[in-house]
Amino acid sequence: MRTNWAENYQYQAKNLQQPKTVMEVQALVKKTDQQKALGSCHCFNDIADNPANQISTEHFNKVIAIDEQNHTVTLEAGARYGQFAQELDDQGYALHNLASLPHISVAGACATATHGSGTNNGNLATAVSALEMVTPDGELLTLSRDDDGEEFNGVVVGLGALGIVTKMTLDLQPTYSVRQDLFQDLPLEAIKDNFEAIMSSGYSVSLFTDWQDQVISQVWVKRKVEANTQSIGTDFYGAKAATQNLHPITRLSPENCTEQMGVAGPWYERLPHFKMGFTPSSGQELQSEYFIPRENAVDAILALEKKGHLIYPQLMISEIRCIAADNFWMSPCYQKECVAIHFTWKQNTPEVLQLLPMIEAELATFKVRPHWGKLFTLAPKVLHERYEKLPDFLQLLKKYDPQGKFRNAYLDLNIYGH
Repeated sequence: MRTNWAENYQYQAKNLQQPKTVMEVQALVKKTDQQKALGSCHCFNDIADNPANQISTEHFNKVIAIDEQNHTVTLEAGARYGQFAQELDDQGYALHNLASLPHISVAGACATATHGSGTNNGNLATAVSALEMVTPDGELLTLSRDDDGEEFNGVVVGLGALGIVTKMTLDLQPTYSVRQDLFQDLPLEAIKDNFEAIMSSGYSVSLFTDWQDQVISQVWVKRKVEANTQSIGTDFYGAKAATQNLHPITRLSPENCTEQMGVAGPWYERLPHFKMGFTPSSGQELQSEYFIPRENAVDAILALEKKGHLIYPQLMISEIRCIAADNFWMSPCYQKECVAIHFTWKQNTPEVLQLLPMIEAELATFKVRPHWGKLFTLAPKVLHERYEKLPDFLQLLKKYDPQGKFRNAYLDLNIYGH
């Protein structure tokens, strides 16, 4: 039995192919009718499944080259961020952002618009300047930001629907250090008046809440360490500085979390919440995440707070983050600065699936969009209304995969369905 990372989903594919070279991928894609790429298995739904075949990118995990002139790195698409980040840092480079888990693969993260956080930081896909992909006929296709314009914007967040990505080129910047300062018990009242100031107080800021008692339980402020970087102090909009390392789920041990308490460290050891060598988050869990325009953040948070008594019994923790706008057609942040409201649920699937429509209804007025790789129940008709570029994406699918080799139940429902 093969499952995703959280073990809430059992893959239905009869065959798991594990090619080691691009030529092997090409041959598999060409001869196989139904197939789907499988990355690090961190999606909580069936987006990476197929009744017949999955083609794993597990062996595609190496850095190919760092281009010092153009400040880019080209790597195999199955590489996980935690596998190559230190190598970049050793050579004086960094990425602009990382997700809370360093365990996810580059191709999978970018294909689903997985994000990290920061008011001025785009999702992980915004670092992509070029990619190589095996098309349904087994041919290799290279697309780049400079040469392919709008089509590139349609392909990068491709939901695994256009081909199997084998190589990606990411933008780099000079390496930097980050410190994490944590605060506890931020009054919800402070959010009403100071949301923008709070979320802009660091390079990356996360709010953790269980939607109880009119309080944000933890605030994680991650700041680049520069010559004039000073301590924030012990009071942060009414929240008090933490006196010890914390797990976002306060009752859990912080041993698998990245170093806190203002101790500076390299970007790749501070931007994620969890260390690469440990089980991330809690392990046995479900996840959902919803994106709303940043301008509606306070209203959305207050709306959900009123439903806290319904949410809390199934919740481990919620995280609230900001993400900058981008130009990718199928990104939830397409041309819109967003706030992501994330839910880490107990692994009670029926109960959680009953809650999601209520949450989606509360956020409907803000034209909420879901994270593609997590649990949601929004109807296909609603998705089509909220993704203005979805008709163009469908045309792209007809161009790239006219025979539907990469179609699966997930795409049939959410993208091809109406």
